[in-house]
Amino acid sequence: MSERAKTAEIVRAADAKSANSGEKLAALDRILALSPVIPVAVVDDAAQAVALGRALLAGGIAVLEITLRSAAALPAIRALRAELPELKIGCGTLRSPAQINSAVSAGAQFLVAPGAPPGLARALAEAPVPALPGAATPTEMMQLAALGFARQKFFPTESAGGAKLLQAIAPVLPELRFCPTGGITEQSAPAYLRCPNVACIGASWLAPPPLLRAGDFAAIESRARHAAALR
Repeated sequence: MSERAKTAEIVRAADAKSANSGEKLAALDRILALSPVIPVAVVDDAAQAVALGRALLAGGIAVLEITLRSAAALPAIRALRAELPELKIGCGTLRSPAQINSAVSAGAQFLVAPGAPPGLARALAEAPVPALPGAATPTEMMQLAALGFARQKFFPTESAGGAKLLQAIAPVLPELRFCPTGGITEQSAPAYLRCPNVACIGASWLAPPPLLRAGDFAAIESRARHAAALR
């Protein structure tokens, strides 16, 4: 292959990568626009997850993050994708590239990480589905932006500065939008949703472990209705 052909191939590969990044960003924005609140849940079994998904859909929320904090997480993602194709399913609490592969194989449509050390950040950037890597400081946010992440998880939100920090960095990093997660309640959610750089919030109050263990999906549906109406 000539040097000119090699150069053309490199340019085509760069363009393809850029287009793929644009497609992933557009897909992520569509997911983040589905609800002002993304429910974050730890599930004990796949059947429980499907019942949870049905309750959320009935309450007007079409997106759910299942965290890798139980052995049932990946089976739950598979079951949700099979039973409720209208529900967008994310996999959260990702901490290693190997977990990314497992989540994607299970059918996760987006990925969420609490932080983003370099190896994990690169793996998330190369994943075939969009990702929300976690950042807690402006420096971390800028480092992730340099890797192409224009959408990020702000975590742990309440401990890291809350809505005041988001408002402060909005004019400094105007290209970034966030899904703040960690300590946000139904009462404090409106303050976050008023921030110009917040796409949505992540919260566990919609499906807390006590309600899931009790099988109180009517209460979860009611909470979903209230959350869906926050915007």
